[in-house]
Amino acid sequence: MSNFRQYEEAIALYHNSLSIKTVPVYSWDFHNDFVCAIKNFFADLNKLNAIALQNKWAQNNWDLKNSLKEQVIVVTDVKLKIVFASHNMETMNGYTAEEVLGKSPKMFQGEATNQITSNEIRKAILHQQPFEKTVMNYKKNGEVYVCLIKGFPVFNSKGELRHYIAFEKAA
Repeated sequence: MSNFRQYEEAIALYHNSLSIKTVPVYSWDFHNDFVCAIKNFFADLNKLNAIALQNKWAQNNWDLKNSLKEQVIVVTDVKLKIVFASHNMETMNGYTAEEVLGKSPKMFQGEATNQITSNEIRKAILHQQPFEKTVMNYKKNGEVYVCLIKGFPVFNSKGELRHYIAFEKAA
């Protein structure tokens, strides 16, 4: 048993004699954030592809992969209830995807939201036309932010309206 003690003391003496500076592991937070962002990105991409496949979305020109990197993507059903919101929404306005599912995008509007712009969006939706508008929206904490929204009706392979998709980013 004394041999193990001598061994442990020798190892401790060796490690204490090394000129290594200890540094707190700050990089773990960065690494963890990066890994979570990557996981969320692929989860969002898989959900979007599943919705598109399940509803037989007709061909579109959207680059969902690159759009998810730079923008928030929101998909509503034909009754304008949110069925998908990308994880990066939380960064933009503080809401998690789970908090907005089943709700109307009107939840982001408030007193500062221009009613003329809202009516123009509503008119485009009624006529099943794409639109691009800048609106004043509200974050979860009540702060106002400027949001650029590019919205599109989504049709299936038979030409039937299935969803609306919006690409949003803080302006």
